[in-house]
Amino acid sequence: MSIEVKTGERFTWLEMPGESVEDEGLQKLFAKAREMLGFVPNVFLGYTIRPTHFRPWFDHFRAIMQGPSELSEAEREMICLAVSSENQCLYCLISHGAELRLKLGDPILADRITLDYRRAGLDERTTTMLDYAVKITNNPVDCSEEDVIYLRTLGFSDEAIFDIAETAAMFNFTNRLASATGMLPNREYHDLGR
Repeated sequence: MSIEVKTGERFTWLEMPGESVEDEGLQKLFAKAREMLGFVPNVFLGYTIRPTHFRPWFDHFRAIMQGPSELSEAEREMICLAVSSENQCLYCLISHGAELRLKLGDPILADRITLDYRRAGLDERTTTMLDYAVKITNNPVDCSEEDVIYLRTLGFSDEAIFDIAETAAMFNFTNRLASATGMLPNREYHDLGR
């Protein structure tokens, strides 16, 4: 039995310009992405329906994921993946799973974290951080000062705790947008970091 691989698949359920968008800023970003990654991430293309919304989102995303923080970039990717797993966001699980493989240099550990961080063999500090991100995702009204106090006992500063919460919040937004529009991850992500 052979399985036919579907090519030329749509990256979203919505009709939008994609790479043909007439926005100079997005076109420059697409060119830079092609140069650095070899492809344009579909999340970028997803904003071609509202180009004026892209830059504020992207600037905020980069500040959260790459800006100054006590949390390493790998820890921030882990938060993204814990949240995305709870939300079953295909796009973010695939794309950020690839990013975590690159950041950790350990594809097996990265895949385990992507699929089930609770059984990935992480230390108490990291597991507690991810548990907090999941609580923010599933039951934010249940977040309490006790959560903050416990995170402090594990060495997180108040700034780092804010960074955990903001990263979780960013990915709850991004997951919902990707899932609501049927956004598919680029096929290229599947091979990255392996």
